[in-house]
Amino acid sequence: MTMPMKLNLKLLLHSVVLLLACNVIAEEQNVSPGINDHYLADPDYEMWVDIFESPGREVYDKRKEIIAALDIRPGMDIADIGAGTGLYTRAFSHETGPTGRVYAVDIAPNFIDGIMRQANTAGVTNVIGIVNSAKGEGLEPASVDLAFVCDTYHHFEYPQSMLKSMHEALRPGGSLVIIDFRKVKGFSSSWVMSHTRADRKTVIQEIESEGFELVEDRDFLRTNYYLRFVKK
Repeated sequence: MTMPMKLNLKLLLHSVVLLLACNVIAEEQNVSPGINDHYLADPDYEMWVDIFESPGREVYDKRKEIIAALDIRPGMDIADIGAGTGLYTRAFSHETGPTGRVYAVDIAPNFIDGIMRQANTAGVTNVIGIVNSAKGEGLEPASVDLAFVCDTYHHFEYPQSMLKSMHEALRPGGSLVIIDFRKVKGFSSSWVMSHTRADRKTVIQEIESEGFELVEDRDFLRTNYYLRFVKK
């Protein structure tokens, strides 16, 4: 092997090493390890229905106001990300009608099984269940008009990856609506302060950094905030 060839090979190998090192450095780290473990360990669907769909939980008590704020139109395709027991999936299915689709997305297979069992029993045909990973919601590119994330953003272990995935799944001009706990010292409960990773300001910064624009900030909830972003 000639000297120039040896030099070129060394330069090539050096470039590959640098590229691999950059990829390792750039790889997103888990920001909330273990936060979803109890949902992944075969959660009891009926038990969580009693927890998620009971008076005293603000997003249950204010569900009609939240649905009205979303301004859902017949025929819209909607992703309910972190669908849980399907409280909003069922409402979205009714609002968007037979010409629209609702994707119930959750990392817990038991939750998706329960949602689809309810849908089949009720004869609902516009709900599609997706068991997603921690780094994406499992939707096709440009497949939805609205991504709805209710009391779930703080459960994103890889928020940057999830936001990139949701951005790709939204159609041009599509909306991302985030409802999550207010994390305010002296106002929020001790559970919220310890359980919720980021406050409202941080959440806005994270979402805007991934190609979204904040267009709506409603103040009709007390312990939660309501934000609407659009895909740039």
